[in-house]
Amino acid sequence: MGSTSTPGRLTVISGPSGVGKGTLVASLLQRHPGLWLSVSATTRAPRPGDIDGVTYRFLDRERFEAQVQAGGFLEWAEFAGYLYGTPRGPVEDHLAQGRSVLLEIELEGARQVRRSFPDGFQVFIKPPSFEELERRIRGRGTEREEAIQRRLGRAHQELEAEAEFDAVLVNGDLDQAISNLEELLNLG
Repeated sequence: MGSTSTPGRLTVISGPSGVGKGTLVASLLQRHPGLWLSVSATTRAPRPGDIDGVTYRFLDRERFEAQVQAGGFLEWAEFAGYLYGTPRGPVEDHLAQGRSVLLEIELEGARQVRRSFPDGFQVFIKPPSFEELERRIRGRGTEREEAIQRRLGRAHQELEAEAEFDAVLVNGDLDQAISNLEELLNLG
């Protein structure tokens, strides 16, 4: 087998909010256009710059809940009053075509995917330190203190889950983290 990457592999990228999952995944996709990133569905309203079907698939609560009932999500959860989920169909279609699929999701979602898709490879991204994570979360400048404290509390709990994952990656230096991720995913 001369192939460097396994066809149709599902990789889950998870870790606490603010750890830089989005930046890592965006860099990976730029360097490896053959990868496909699953687009999550959400009931939250689009923010400036959001593009339906690219940033998120925007659904109203009724449509989202109907899809949940129909088994249409690999995982879903409610955060801050909004529903978020990974539509099952597109993921299965891309895997069937032999493409490698990335999911960038929160911890609870990663656990649900582990149950619904045990063959997936799960990578936990963690910060070099909790102080650095707090600095990144505050650096966004988008949230009130109460929301920041909630995120930090959740991050503490999420960091304790790293042992559940197939691999753990520290996102300190971005270039180094991308190289390490490429190695883990056999993207020579």
